Amino acid sequence: MSIPFIDLKTQYRRVAAEVESGIQAVLQSGAYINGPEVARLEERLAGYCGTRYAVGCASGTDALMMALMALGVGPGDAVFCPPFTFMATAEVVALLGATPVFVDVDPTTYNMDPAQLDKAVRAVRKADASLYPLPLQATGTAGPLTPKAVIPVDLFGLLADYAAILPVAAEHGLFVIEDAAQAFGATSEYSGATRRACSFGQIACTSFFPAKPLGCYGDGGMCFTDDPELLELLRSIRVHGQGADKYQNVRLGITGRLDTMQAAVLLAKFEIFEDEVRLRQEVAARYAELLGGLPGLTLPVVPGGNVSVYAQYSIQAESGAQRQELLERLGKASVPSSIYYPVPLHLQPAFANLGYKPGAMPVSEAVAGRIFSIPMHPYLTAEAQQEIAKALAG
Repeated sequence: MSIPFIDLKTQYRRVAAEVESGIQAVLQSGAYINGPEVARLEERLAGYCGTRYAVGCASGTDALMMALMALGVGPGDAVFCPPFTFMATAEVVALLGATPVFVDVDPTTYNMDPAQLDKAVRAVRKADASLYPLPLQATGTAGPLTPKAVIPVDLFGLLADYAAILPVAAEHGLFVIEDAAQAFGATSEYSGATRRACSFGQIACTSFFPAKPLGCYGDGGMCFTDDPELLELLRSIRVHGQGADKYQNVRLGITGRLDTMQAAVLLAKFEIFEDEVRLRQEVAARYAELLGGLPGLTLPVVPGGNVSVYAQYSIQAESGAQRQELLERLGKASVPSSIYYPVPLHLQPAFANLGYKPGAMPVSEAVAGRIFSIPMHPYLTAEAQQEIAKALAG
């Protein structure tokens, strides 16, 4: 039995007619850039997420970059990020000349730990690395960094703890940029109501990379906001800082447009998205039943009041040695696997200038040494999951 890690082919067969019709409509219109499908997608997804506005863009990374630029983040600013995530979250901070300040994660959810965030902000304000591990730039002679923003990541499809993070951000005057690249469609109970991913913070960002819960057939992303001023800034930044017309540039920007064809693909796939979220819950429930009794494994934890979209199904082994043994078992059974993420960002060579040392983020480092992911998608059959469980059991 061939078991794909993510099954886009089966999904395509389900939406092929709608996708091809949408692409043909774009080809016939010739509106390849900013065609009507883009505005239609923005309206539909904003309504789905519960925000006033959405701005389509070229990737999830561009969405984060645009959000930081719209909020005026730059040199001398500290932006607080988890180290256990994909490179893009902190990369865009550094590209704008600001400084990523890493905040360790919760050992159960793998999302940013709100208590550690509070400690990190206080440490930056006092330029005191004895209070919390800080990058060299936060303790140097150039003067303290200014705490400016926090980017909580909704990792593996589970929303971060916004009920705890938002009050910390408000207390310290931080902007909040929700990185929902892996969590479009996830929900959480917040202040007595159900809130969707992409509805938290001043600006929320997501990715439509093909492997995401809602993915296109290339790169794509989107920003969400309730603020009309931020909406106009995002639209301007998306197209080279455009002003009243395409040859008036009132600020620096990027080429961040969402292709019309990708918008057409997303409109077609969005029609089945809620059903796919439901199917993901069924797959996760089967995994819990099949794998719950295997020794040494920590399965994904979804706190009460939350619905994860399981962008990945990530399991923690009890040790690095056990993980290696399990990965070898999977490989022998021709079951694909992956490690998200083997090296936390604070230890990546690209961030060596920040001066973080091993041991600075103990939870992220421990998880990175033990975690691995197995196939997860809406079309994973019970039979395939039984084969995966058999391989893990040895």
